Amino acid sequence: MEKRSTLAIAALGAVVIAITYGLARFVFGLFLPGIRDDLGLTAVQAGFVGAIPFASFIAGVLTGPKITERIGPREAGLLTTGLATLGLLGIAVSPDIALLSLAVGICGISTGLSSPVMADSVHSGVPPELRGRVNAIHNAGTSIGVAVAMPVSAYLLGNWRGAYVSFAALAAVVAIIAFRALPRRTATAAVTVGTSPHLRVSTRQWIGVASLSLLATGMGVVSSVYWIFGPDRIAAHGALGDATAGWMWLGIGIAGLLGSAAGDLMDSIGTATTHGAALILLATALGILAVAPGSMEAVMTSAALFGIAYMSLTGLYLVQGIRLLANRPALGPVLPFLAVAVGTTIGSPLAGAAIDVSGYAHSFNFFAIGAVVLALLGGVMRSLYAVSDPQWN
Repeated sequence: MEKRSTLAIAALGAVVIAITYGLARFVFGLFLPGIRDDLGLTAVQAGFVGAIPFASFIAGVLTGPKITERIGPREAGLLTTGLATLGLLGIAVSPDIALLSLAVGICGISTGLSSPVMADSVHSGVPPELRGRVNAIHNAGTSIGVAVAMPVSAYLLGNWRGAYVSFAALAAVVAIIAFRALPRRTATAAVTVGTSPHLRVSTRQWIGVASLSLLATGMGVVSSVYWIFGPDRIAAHGALGDATAGWMWLGIGIAGLLGSAAGDLMDSIGTATTHGAALILLATALGILAVAPGSMEAVMTSAALFGIAYMSLTGLYLVQGIRLLANRPALGPVLPFLAVAVGTTIGSPLAGAAIDVSGYAHSFNFFAIGAVVLALLGGVMRSLYAVSDPQWN
């Protein structure tokens, strides 16, 4: 294991994830109205562009482990942040839907690559007893990017090209730092991937990660209504101003930083308890927005609870996936994170259909009940306990 400062790897990983997940992925929705107006995109075209990062994310997250294990975290980190720089700059200079589609696709690949890269970096450069904490801190980096979205949207919403040039410049700086600071040697570089018994994934391990991914899919479904229709819920009520959505995103981002404690909570109160508690917080956030969309205090409370819950849950899936596949750390986050994306894709049209049929309040309450049911299901699923069983490692 190369000697690296644990604090440096934790901080750098959080910034890398803030770039790839926050700025290259989640911020796009805030700027989409301006992009649509300037490029003359129809709603159908905008929907098509919005779907591209999902497909490219799948490509990135599926190839990320092999790439990281073959070339090492340092070069893979440069590739990841370099692609983010290229994609963000491509969005900034897009004259039409063709280049915009290519650029957001590149951003999606960068997002997919980043989790395996940072997971392997942690396994290569961080002592075992601190890996859960550092991986959770990395995951909470998404909150940094989401929080940045609010001031950027407030001051540069009318100049989306300038905003994306700034994002690209920041990504380029992070790319240089990542190349200089990440471990050179992968955690599995000493042997040929897929041939050593140390690297083969057992049937029990696959079952554990698959069941964990089932829970992650469910979380993606129940959280999708908030990500997609949270601002619409407020706008439909009409009691608050147009800037409320930006304040919501800031609340989600800042509170989501508390999700960095997911690894420590898993160690102190148990993985299943942490999972259940976070889902109850998620259900509460949905319920508050269902009943009180006209109160700024209620909206910000809901946003804070949602940020804590969502970042804690994604952190938990990251840490537990790596623990279940301790012999393949770059592979650990792949299926759970892919499952969250699939769940969000499934949940978004379901939420839209539910809103059309029964309205916002009933739909948000319905998804809140789904989160409670998922919490109960997680309490009995083997994947949240399996890491303590040596047969799973």
